Amino acid sequence: MYLCQPAIARIVVGSIRKGVELAHFELGAYVVMANHVHLLISPKIPPDRLMKSLKGSTAREANRALGRTGEPFWQKESYHHWVRGPQEFERIRTYIENNPVKAGVVQTPEDFPWSSAGVERSLDAARMSACATT
Repeated sequence: MYLCQPAIARIVVGSIRKGVELAHFELGAYVVMANHVHLLISPKIPPDRLMKSLKGSTAREANRALGRTGEPFWQKESYHHWVRGPQEFERIRTYIENNPVKAGVVQTPEDFPWSSAGVERSLDAARMSACATT
């Protein structure tokens, strides 16, 4: 549940943004929940290389911030799914951005700071954590 710590969530969000800057993928949507991450992307590099880069960089940085060494940060598994059209893309984007609402963490997707729906809000101004519950 390290992802519920704002400093760790920032690391993951920063890495997602870096992937966009490096043109590794086009970003459709994301959310960093307390114990998992959803990412909707159009990869521009091989997906296995992309995930290795994303998981590797965030694991190193997060483990350093947490004072952990020699322990895995991410599970080895990842779920990949090919999006077959614009309607499916929109359905998945909506599902991802509504994940914090469904979990009872926030009232609207825009209220969650660790997602593409809440990206317009300042992450530093948001005083909430992915650990919040109702």
